[in-house]
Amino acid sequence: MATRWERIARATNGEEYAAAYARRFGELAAAGQDVHGEATFVTGLVDPPARVLDAGCGTGRIAVRLDELGYRVVGVDVDATMLEQARAEAPGLDWRLGDLAAFDLGATFDVVLLAGNIVPLLEPGTLPAVCERLAAHTAAGGRVVCGFGLDADHLPAGCPVTPLAQFEEAMAAAGLDPVATYGTWDRGAFEPGAGYVVTVHGRAGGPGELA
Repeated sequence: MATRWERIARATNGEEYAAAYARRFGELAAAGQDVHGEATFVTGLVDPPARVLDAGCGTGRIAVRLDELGYRVVGVDVDATMLEQARAEAPGLDWRLGDLAAFDLGATFDVVLLAGNIVPLLEPGTLPAVCERLAAHTAAGGRVVCGFGLDADHLPAGCPVTPLAQFEEAMAAAGLDPVATYGTWDRGAFEPGAGYVVTVHGRAGGPGELA
């Protein structure tokens, strides 16, 4: 059965959605645009060779960049078609097929990253389970970073909004404490009513503030 992401992606780009997704970012990079904002954000949290989990890694754009910067990266995604693109781009990296609501890699990470609207694209009713799995894969004192749209202008067509309060409730129930909230990947201020958010949470008992 197709996931919410697959249904939306196919409706937008057809059966070749994974190749189209990778090609779009390649074209942006070739045009001189910075497509590495998420990876740059991670560099402000931990230094290489810290362990980073790219949860919902898709075609691997962020994981590949983090590997280039010296981080030890694992990418996990529920979409085998997207992972095929990732493996073709970087066959030497550690790519895992897994559902974020149930995956168990048997390891913890200094940073767990969810970018590219992973949160609103989750299957209905799975947010609490996903947050629990994120917490289980976060090392003591580690960080969970999530960036996602909060309105239709910042989400794919047909993707429902996940209210920020609902997300924060699920993170708290999983034992993940709020550390910082931004409006952009370059740490711009988050304003009430903003259409995009980047959140940073830490494992309970970890450091309370970012340097």
